[in-house]
Amino acid sequence: MKIIKLYGADWCPDCRRAKSFLADNNINFEFIDVDLDETATALVESINKGKRIIPTILVDEKSYTNPNNNILSSVFGINDVGTVQLFGADWCPDCRRAKSFLTDNNINFEFIDIESDWATKKVEEINNGKRIIPTILIDAVPYTNPDNAKLTVVLSINIEKSHKIYDTIIIGAGAAGLTTSIYAQRDRFDSLILEKSTVGGNAFLTEKIENYPGFQSISGPKLMERMEEQAVTYGAVIKTGEAVQSISKQDDIFSIKTNTNTYLSKTVVLSTGSTYRKLGIQNEKELIGSGIHYCATCDGAFYRDKDIIVIGGGNSALEEGIFLAGFCKSVKIVNRSTEFSASPTYIEKLKTIKNITTYMNQTSEEFVANEKGMFQSLNVVDNETNEKSTITADGVFIFIGLIPNTKVFENVVDLNERGFIKTKNLAETSVKGIFAAGDCREGAIAQVAAATGEGVLASYGIRNYLK
Repeated sequence: MKIIKLYGADWCPDCRRAKSFLADNNINFEFIDVDLDETATALVESINKGKRIIPTILVDEKSYTNPNNNILSSVFGINDVGTVQLFGADWCPDCRRAKSFLTDNNINFEFIDIESDWATKKVEEINNGKRIIPTILIDAVPYTNPDNAKLTVVLSINIEKSHKIYDTIIIGAGAAGLTTSIYAQRDRFDSLILEKSTVGGNAFLTEKIENYPGFQSISGPKLMERMEEQAVTYGAVIKTGEAVQSISKQDDIFSIKTNTNTYLSKTVVLSTGSTYRKLGIQNEKELIGSGIHYCATCDGAFYRDKDIIVIGGGNSALEEGIFLAGFCKSVKIVNRSTEFSASPTYIEKLKTIKNITTYMNQTSEEFVANEKGMFQSLNVVDNETNEKSTITADGVFIFIGLIPNTKVFENVVDLNERGFIKTKNLAETSVKGIFAAGDCREGAIAQVAAATGEGVLASYGIRNYLK
């Protein structure tokens, strides 16, 4: 639990006010009287640059000098509807989405980093042994990774319906969507980006990008943050946690209905990207979050100094396996083919890393759980000898390809047999005024640089259509 210390004195009105506020809100704290403790007096002076200002409050060593009740409400997540605590991590996309939503709606929340042991144990206790974040407590009632619609209800948030007609609404805030917005805003077209999760798409979940022009190496989150900053600077509006449910058109105006609202626009850009493909073998679904993962950047930190398995043989599998090897005890890469399909650069780099072992020509058959319901091993079969074996580890990461996020558009625009959006010319779909860019488009190259180029193409399509 957090350690809270209030340094003050009984004669101090603000100290009494702060003590009363903490007590009324059931916040455990230690009161240290600076009149009776010379060490405490010296600490207060050192915090406040030589001045004896009380109350001074320490929350896990972070200091607050004479905070008013509004500041204390913000620090401890106190609202009229209850106390809000968000257990999460800065590297978690859904945590960022939840934090952004709470902040945008003026909800005070206490952010608790699960890097601390007690916070991790609390999350596991709430989720029956699973480390699922964000986990949000509202007056001690837990909600596991609630979407924005759920938070709207449980926090009684009043979201006003907007009737503004945007020049373009971009669905998806990955590299393609952000680039489209940047170019549209420079053309003086108002753009709204709707994102169901967090800004950055799959690129945000990539630890290191080494093939984006202008950067020998840059982290995915950093690159996406720069794109987001540029789009917002030019005037784009970005709303996260907005899952699109339907698109309709009437009198040349598109109506986009989400899980929380309805938005109007003259044009639409579909840049919803893709999601990680699953193996579809026994116990995979049951063990997701209990040892099975699809994002090394999101969940890799849970496995520091532990043994893990990586399943796959393409660029993503080797890239993420190499990344995980940097802090995991060992990485075992399981590939169903006799050779990797990844680029020679990754294959050569793999040979130089001592704590990576490869299991070639092995088909994954079943995930096995321990008595606590957590992943403990993977059963595989040798494709040549049919010999079965078991590979044990603390966790497993699956990287076997992507599926386009286009199901909601099945009856809106033409898709190919694999679900990718068909386009022509300037990113035009089968419906006039709707464009597509990025990994959800037929023929797209799953690279950040390619996605930005497609965003430029879509912006030119918007320009031609609106003019």
